[in-house]
Amino acid sequence: MIRVLLADDHAVVRSGLTQLLDTVDDMEVVGAAADGAEAVSLALAQRPDVTLMDLSMPVMDGIEAIGRVRAENPEARIVVLTSFSDRERILDALDAGAVGYLLKDAEPEELIRGVRAAAAGEAPLAPKAASAVLTARTEQRPAAELTPREREVLSALASGKANKQIARELGISEKTVKAHLTRVFEAIGVSDRTAAALWAQRHGLE
Repeated sequence: MIRVLLADDHAVVRSGLTQLLDTVDDMEVVGAAADGAEAVSLALAQRPDVTLMDLSMPVMDGIEAIGRVRAENPEARIVVLTSFSDRERILDALDAGAVGYLLKDAEPEELIRGVRAAAAGEAPLAPKAASAVLTARTEQRPAAELTPREREVLSALASGKANKQIARELGISEKTVKAHLTRVFEAIGVSDRTAAALWAQRHGLE
């Protein structure tokens, strides 16, 4: 059973999503938040398999909420479900740690597929979101411009290894690993390990 948490400030949307997902045999709605702060509290208390997160909410917006949840629970699978399709919002949400991005005008079947995909470890992206990611990728520094050592460090990070493990594997100090990662983050235009790992996967460096 896929346990789903909903976060949206519109009661009608929360109700409609609950009714939709409760009709699906392998899904169960375990909570519904009306603002970003409540979404963080429920996500950390319930530990759902998938959270559907709106971006525009009172108290705390969805992007900040995503970042806070992922900081406390790096395994959290959060899919943005919003009406915003502008590129900056999409990239900000993915950089904050969202694993997918779906639009509210999606067909019910697409939404259900997206929840299942996220629960299975995949990254469901609406076509507009996928297009934004691809465009951004072509504008970022190509992987070929990273040094061989930077590529090794980034690849190890993408496979889930901690700095200490990377240092031991490559025969360098932990301080050197941190220095490489600082340069890598700057070079590829990301600000944290999760975004760097996603970048590495998209560029075949995992």
